[in-house]
Amino acid sequence: MKLHILFTCLFLTSTLFSIENVHKLIIIGSGPAGLTAGIYAGRAQLTPLIFEGQEPGGKLIGTSYIENWPSEKHILGSALMETIREHAELSGCTLSPSTVVRVDLSSQPFTVWTDFDEVYQTESLIIATGSHPRKIGCPGEDTYWGAGVSSCVTCDGAFFKDKKVVVVGGGDSGMEYASALSKYTKNITIVQDLPMLTASAPMQQRILSKPYITVIYNSLISEMRGDGQKLTTIEIFNQKTKEKTILETDGIFLAIGHIPATQIFREQLKMDRFGHLLINDKGQTSVKGIFAAGDAIDGRYRQAIYAAGSGCKVAMEVENYLISTQKHRYKFAKNPF
Repeated sequence: MKLHILFTCLFLTSTLFSIENVHKLIIIGSGPAGLTAGIYAGRAQLTPLIFEGQEPGGKLIGTSYIENWPSEKHILGSALMETIREHAELSGCTLSPSTVVRVDLSSQPFTVWTDFDEVYQTESLIIATGSHPRKIGCPGEDTYWGAGVSSCVTCDGAFFKDKKVVVVGGGDSGMEYASALSKYTKNITIVQDLPMLTASAPMQQRILSKPYITVIYNSLISEMRGDGQKLTTIEIFNQKTKEKTILETDGIFLAIGHIPATQIFREQLKMDRFGHLLINDKGQTSVKGIFAAGDAIDGRYRQAIYAAGSGCKVAMEVENYLISTQKHRYKFAKNPF
């Protein structure tokens, strides 16, 4: 009899957890995509819970000035993201500093675990985890990131007008970076680790025909140095001759790829060979009720305004999804903070 009562209590506890403590929407990521999704979802009365993760605000926090965000002619990346964050809170979002470390997307409601051993359930999920620029890993890189070291010419190229710049990478992205930078400066050096460029023939021809662009082959950046405030020189290691040379530069742009921050979803959601989540025209992933936005799905544009637009789109689609599936019948969780 006592055993029967115990099992009954356990069943009721489990039922209460799965029905009465379910969020309408959880958003993973707090960059432009995640916060914009939060603003729209909050205005739709979905009371979204946003997990900010290890990089609150996303990559823009480490960017210097932004001059291509509508209405903001010149603003620090950190200041812009703080404004958007405040907007999200005013719209009804709850922001948690926790990082999501594990998910179970096999059944609804979906379950997420954080680095603080917290467990949450949700009827819908927006993945806006962004991406990380692939780095060289040499000394000084992290020290001067955002102070001469960048991975975004569109974001930072205009700040290097008539200055010495270096592009790392000999693929199509490297050629595009060099071409874009040529609008601002005529002192460009490309550092390529192979004995040849790997970009398409037309891209190579366009760059190699410019006399003010120099290509250094078979070489790696072995160190980045500066005055403590900004980058001033780099050390280049020639893999063929084993020689090291010092090159003065004001800026270095890494064109060696980005890594989508989607690893924890690898076994549960479909993605391309680079790790970008695959979505349909509504922004929904291979699992119904789970949507994605921003750099987690975009390997081409990687612009804040593009990410924000995709965040807006999926938030509106989540609202439609919850209505169409009548998930509002649940008694959703209250604000846990």
